Amino acid sequence: MAIRRALISVSDKTGIVEFARELAAAGVQIISTGGTHSLLEKEGIPVIGISEVTGFPEIMDGRVKTLHPAVHSGLLAVRDNEEHQRAIRELGLDYIDLVVVNLYPFAATIAKPDVTYEDAIENIDIGGPTMLRSAAKNHAFVTVVVDAADYEGVLGEIKQGGDTSLDTRKRLAAKVFRHTGAYDALIGDYLSKLGGDPLPERYTVTYEKVQDLRYGENPHQRAAFYRRPLASEGNVTTAEQLHGKELSYNNINDANAALAIVKEFSEPAVVAVKHMNPCGVGVGADIHEAYQKAYAADPTSIFGGIVAANRMIGEETAQLLSEIFLEIILAPDYTPEALDILSRKKNIRLLRTGELASAEGRKSDWVVTSVEGGMVVQESDVHSISEADLKVVTERQPTAEEMKQLLFGWKVVKHVKSNAILLAKDDRTVGVGAGQMNRVGAARIAIEQAGEQAKGAALASDAFFPMGDTVELAAKAGITAIIQPGGSIKDEESIRAANEHGIAMVFTGVRHFKH
Repeated sequence: MAIRRALISVSDKTGIVEFARELAAAGVQIISTGGTHSLLEKEGIPVIGISEVTGFPEIMDGRVKTLHPAVHSGLLAVRDNEEHQRAIRELGLDYIDLVVVNLYPFAATIAKPDVTYEDAIENIDIGGPTMLRSAAKNHAFVTVVVDAADYEGVLGEIKQGGDTSLDTRKRLAAKVFRHTGAYDALIGDYLSKLGGDPLPERYTVTYEKVQDLRYGENPHQRAAFYRRPLASEGNVTTAEQLHGKELSYNNINDANAALAIVKEFSEPAVVAVKHMNPCGVGVGADIHEAYQKAYAADPTSIFGGIVAANRMIGEETAQLLSEIFLEIILAPDYTPEALDILSRKKNIRLLRTGELASAEGRKSDWVVTSVEGGMVVQESDVHSISEADLKVVTERQPTAEEMKQLLFGWKVVKHVKSNAILLAKDDRTVGVGAGQMNRVGAARIAIEQAGEQAKGAALASDAFFPMGDTVELAAKAGITAIIQPGGSIKDEESIRAANEHGIAMVFTGVRHFKH
C-alpha cells in the first residue's frame, strides 16, 4: 500500500523541512500541529492543521490536540480487517500511513540548573508518545519515525516503491518503543528522586549508546559503551578523546577507576591504574612532582597502565609520560606543547575530562551492578574523613607526618579491591596488596612490594583486623602507623600488639569494602 497521508509533529525540527518537502513532492498529504505546522506553512509546504482532521480545536495551551479518535483510528485501524474498514467508512475517517514525531525535550529541560518543577512537568509529552505507540503497534501498516537519522532511508523507500518494507517498519517500531521507554524511565527517575524514593519498587534506568566496542573483557565477548542521560561532567563518559584508537571495554573500566581515585584529592595528584587497582598514586606541589611520585611507587606495573591527573598536563610532565608505554592518559586539559609530545605516540589514547570535582565537591550517585538474573543498586562510596573524625586507640599518638600519610592512604585504599592493604610514605603509595582472600595475605604483598620503603610507612586497611597478626607483620616491616575501621571483636588484640611495638593506630569507624 502506498503512503498517502503523514502526520508530522516534532519538537526537534532538524531536517524536517527538507523531509516534508520531499514527501509533498511525492504526493503525500501532510497533517501537522502547532509550531511544526507554522514552520512548514512558512516554508511553502502544503500542510493541513490537526483541527481540520479532528474537527476540534487545539485546547489547553496545546495539551489536547492529537488525543482524538480521528487520529488514533487512522493509526490503529487494521487495513485488512473488514470491521475496521467499515468503521473508517461509516465514521468518515481516513487512514494515517506515516507518523513523524519526536518528543518534548524533557531531558534538556531538567538539565537546566535553574529548572523549576513546573517547567519540568510541562515538558512531559503525552500526545507524542501516544501517537508513537499507536503507530508502532500497527507497524504492519504504518511507518513511524522518531529519529531524524531515519528520514533519508524512509524517503528513499517511498520514492522507490511508494511505501516502506515490513522489515523497515519493524525496525522503526522497535526503535519507537525503546525511545518511549527511555523517555518514561527518565521521567520516572526524576519524579522518584523528587519524591524521596530513589530505590522504588521498580527500578528503571536508561542509557544512550556512545559506541560499539571491538569486544568485551575478552575477544570472544560482544560489548558496547553506554552513557546515562544527564551524566555529570568530568567522567569517562563525557571525556573528549583527543588522540589514539578507540577505547576498549577494559580501557573504559580502568579509566573510570583512575578518575575515581584522583578525584579524592584537592591537591595536585596523579594516579596509575592496572586492572582497576592503583599501582601508583602520588601528590605533590604540582602535577610534575605528583607524577614522579606515582611512577616511583611501582615503575614496573605502570607499564601499559592508565594514568589520570587532576591538573593540566604540561610539557615537562608530558616528556616523562612519553618515555614509557601507557594505554591512556586522562587529564582536565593539556598544554599545546604537551599534546604535541604525547600525540607523537601512535598507540596512546589521550582524554580531556574538563575540570574534575574533588572529594569535597562530589555528590553520591547510584551504582548499578548486574548479577545473573538481576542487579543490585547502591549509593556510590563518596565518604571522606578528616583528622577530626579519627579516634586514636593506642598509647602513642600519630605524628603530624604520620597523620598526613594515614589520611592519604585512606583516600586510596577505598579504591583497592578487597581485602586491601596499602602502604603510604612521602605522599605516595609504596605498597599495594589487593583482592586477597585474607587480610594478612594482602599485607604480605604490600610489604613485599614496598621493601625497604615499608620502614616508617603508614598502613591503611579497608576493613578491620579480625586478629592481631597483621599488626605483628607490620611491626616486623618497620611500619609506624596504622589506619583501619575498627569494630572487630578482637580490636583489643590489635591495639595491644600496636602498643607493644610502639605503633600509632587510629580507627575511622567506616569500612570501604570493594568487590
